[in-house]
Amino acid sequence: QILYLKPPWTLANLLKCYKKHWMAVFGYVVPRSLLSTIEYLSKHLYADKPFDSSTVCILLQESKNLLHAFSCRSDYNGVLPQAYAEVTKLCETLGEVRTALVEQDLSEDIMVLSENAACEKMEATMPSLQSTEEKELHPSFHVAQENRHQEIWSVLEGVWNTMNLYSIELFQKLDPSAVTMASKASFEEAFLGLQKLLAAVKDIRESIGR
Repeated sequence: QILYLKPPWTLANLLKCYKKHWMAVFGYVVPRSLLSTIEYLSKHLYADKPFDSSTVCILLQESKNLLHAFSCRSDYNGVLPQAYAEVTKLCETLGEVRTALVEQDLSEDIMVLSENAACEKMEATMPSLQSTEEKELHPSFHVAQENRHQEIWSVLEGVWNTMNLYSIELFQKLDPSAVTMASKASFEEAFLGLQKLLAAVKDIRESIGR
């Protein structure tokens, strides 16, 4: 009788009910800090603009956090374990796709670097006469050359950062004892932080591309 929205509910209705009755009802069932999860889901699931794979990954992880919190109260006749398994499967599928895309990007970056290296080798073997002519070229040419070197450096730095990130995650999975108890307690938060970092790096890369 006091519900903000009456059934039958859509997902959007449920998220609105969560927010409306959070302090009076749901905050007593699950940790109240999960209100930020509800707000994040509500904000992004019904945004007018499309979102990238990093945002999808965060949405799935936030959904898992919410389902896990409610599962501590009840399995709701087996519905929650089934939902949690489906979301986990989606996370794994998305992870495989993202890994494949990263490998593809790395391959393309390596090809670009190989081509640039070949060009620079050819330039180094040019006659000295051409070197003399280059000194007389317009200053903008040398600026363009410097920008190209900066782009190559940025690609190398991006490859290194990506390899470093995956190495850290791999070693943490292979050697759980290396992770302290405090780290384990906030692992979900750390994972979300990494996803946000990936999204930020992607934005930087697109900006450099433009």
